[in-house]
Amino acid sequence: MAVHQHPHRTSGFHLPSFRRARTASEPAVSEVTDTHTVQAYAFASLRLLTGFVFLWAFLDKTFGFGYATPSGKGWIDGGSPTKGFLSSVAAGPTESAFHSWAGDTWADWLFMLGLLGIGLALVAGVALRLAAVAGTVMMALMWIAEWPPAKHLSDGSPSMSTNPFVDYHVIYAVALIVLAAVAAGDALGLGRVWAKLPVVRYHGWLR
Repeated sequence: MAVHQHPHRTSGFHLPSFRRARTASEPAVSEVTDTHTVQAYAFASLRLLTGFVFLWAFLDKTFGFGYATPSGKGWIDGGSPTKGFLSSVAAGPTESAFHSWAGDTWADWLFMLGLLGIGLALVAGVALRLAAVAGTVMMALMWIAEWPPAKHLSDGSPSMSTNPFVDYHVIYAVALIVLAAVAAGDALGLGRVWAKLPVVRYHGWLR
């Protein structure tokens, strides 16, 4: 006797399901998105912390909070933000030049405006390319002033240099360049709003 197997009856019309393919791809997409988000916030955190370094230096040198700048010796009290550092340069080929600049009005204003401008740009997340250029120039000059390659100061005493090439000035300069390259102002900053301004759209170097 033949046995006939009858197919299960179904009612209605069903579209093919893509649920399995979508479910398989979702973890990869989510993982990539999460990675980009983590990177964006990591760079934003680096930007904010670096900006605070510059802003704090400006504020301390201006008002004399008693840290690097003694109380009553701030810029508003008649003190010079550059005299102490530049007059203490004791190594390198530009030692005499830095000594002659120490305490000059133009040097004070240029240095302080640089600290303020770079600090504000980093904290706000705008004009990061300009901040990177200005900050790199400033760090290069400070590196030359301290002259890490020297084993001995001009008076013959040990320089106590920990690395003849890479010091914190180089690290700050590289950090500024990286922050500008990855548009770190878009997260936790005004970078996207800044980029939409007509003058910034037409002049990419302002980005």
